[in-house]
Amino acid sequence: PRPGAVPPLSRRAPPAVMAEGSGSGGGASGRGPPCPGAASAFRRWEQLRRRAATPWARGLLAAAAGLGLLYAVLRVPVRLRDGLAAVTMFLSTLTPKFYFALTVTSSFISGLIFVFEWWHFRKYGTSFIEQVSVSHLRPLIGGAEGSPPAPAAFSAGESESSRQNMPECKVWRNPLNLFRGAEYSRYMWVTGKEPLTYYDMNLSAQDHQTFFTCDTDALRPSDTVMQKAWRERNPQARIKAAYQALELNNDCATAYVLLAEEEATTIVDAEKYFKQALKAGEMIYRKSQNCHSQSPQHEAQLRRDTNVLVYVKRRLAMCARKLGRIREAVKMMRDLMKEFPLLSMLNIHENLLEALLELQAYADVQAVLAKYDDISLPKSAAICYTAALLKARAVSERFSPETASRRGLSTAEINAVEAIHRAVEFNPHVPKYLLEMKSLVLPPEHILKRGDSEAVAYAFFHLQHWKRIEGALNLLHCTWEGTFRMIPYPLEKGHLFYPYPSCTETADRELLPTFHEVSVYPQKELPFFIHFTAGLCSFSAMLALLTHQFPELMVIFAKA
Repeated sequence: PRPGAVPPLSRRAPPAVMAEGSGSGGGASGRGPPCPGAASAFRRWEQLRRRAATPWARGLLAAAAGLGLLYAVLRVPVRLRDGLAAVTMFLSTLTPKFYFALTVTSSFISGLIFVFEWWHFRKYGTSFIEQVSVSHLRPLIGGAEGSPPAPAAFSAGESESSRQNMPECKVWRNPLNLFRGAEYSRYMWVTGKEPLTYYDMNLSAQDHQTFFTCDTDALRPSDTVMQKAWRERNPQARIKAAYQALELNNDCATAYVLLAEEEATTIVDAEKYFKQALKAGEMIYRKSQNCHSQSPQHEAQLRRDTNVLVYVKRRLAMCARKLGRIREAVKMMRDLMKEFPLLSMLNIHENLLEALLELQAYADVQAVLAKYDDISLPKSAAICYTAALLKARAVSERFSPETASRRGLSTAEINAVEAIHRAVEFNPHVPKYLLEMKSLVLPPEHILKRGDSEAVAYAFFHLQHWKRIEGALNLLHCTWEGTFRMIPYPLEKGHLFYPYPSCTETADRELLPTFHEVSVYPQKELPFFIHFTAGLCSFSAMLALLTHQFPELMVIFAKA
């Protein structure tokens, strides 16, 4: 190059240096010259590594390790021998009374643990020791490390809300619920036992507020009083408020409904109140129909008046059924279903099925089942078991297990058995009540589908219909347990229905009275710790007995 000219390479060098310096892992060219202290430390480390790699250094390290191992081998047995001698000396000074007290104390403590474990399992369905170990001890010892981490996209508040939004067992209004004053209260007067739980009555209070109140109640003094009456916990306060509402307005239909449900002590008295409620309810309903399109408040009032009218007509039909006027009750139910076809969620067809079975009108029962036993509609024990009853009726009179085992099942018998298996899979608690293997109680005002509460409600009203058909219970007795051989276990998958829910036991304990033993499905196996504590208690008690009977021999055995 010419003197004073800049070489071409020097013009390209600065960008390259900047590129290396800007990177996260740039080399020395991007950082400038290395530090003198770091270079000297690196050289000393290299010298030590080369010296340790020599044969004489390796021999020295091996000799030091051998001396340490020899010291441990010679020292540990000496300590173990000294400790064993001390334990032997301590045991030689113990008397038989000490061993007896030790075994008795051990047996007593393990017995207390066993009793507590058993009580906790019977009450909550889980082992207390297992629950504590899983909830508290596993995180401490690192048991949760293998579990997959929670997604980082969800915050703690969102996970809490997702837990709260988990599906729970839905509780339904019992379509054949009894009258509080004429039936539930009379049972309590006779037996001294409360047939309804607080949870069940609280659900009924919420239903009454939903069905019988609306936003326009504040415009009418009588409805304002009844709005407060439905929230009262004391029955006498509710009845008093109903009379106050009638003093303000003699045509208050909801006041007559409350008196019919809670003050009337007989079905006849309840029917009189409901007839007065029907007269007042029809008049109010016609007024609401004329002005329901004026505003949203009037539409809400029409819905409330419709609920009142449907409720009163249904209870009047139930009164007629209980008083023996079954054909009249059937006619009232049919008319109600035709007049309000959109209110099928009230399950009025279940009342109709029971009344038709009482009339032994099996063709009409089959017609109702053909309409409501559809795959798109929610099932119930009444539908499934009534369908099984009709198919069992065709073969039960001539059915014999011995004959069937010899010649095999006919087509009609196979259909009946499959219908029974279908019903048992939907609600496995019903057969024990129909076969009178468990005692019945008064059905609650709310039921849990596929639960023990639904089984009690169904068997309470339908047991007589199964008894009326000759051989039906015998066929049920011979075939119902075969259902469980077809259902996969564990119950992650169902056979004909969805898997059996795991939350029924807790909800049924809230709905059914405490003196009733709740049926549980599937039967839970006893936890390991119950078996362990029972065995420990028995073994300690046996040692205590042997120590008391043969003290010298047990002392020799313990010392040995």
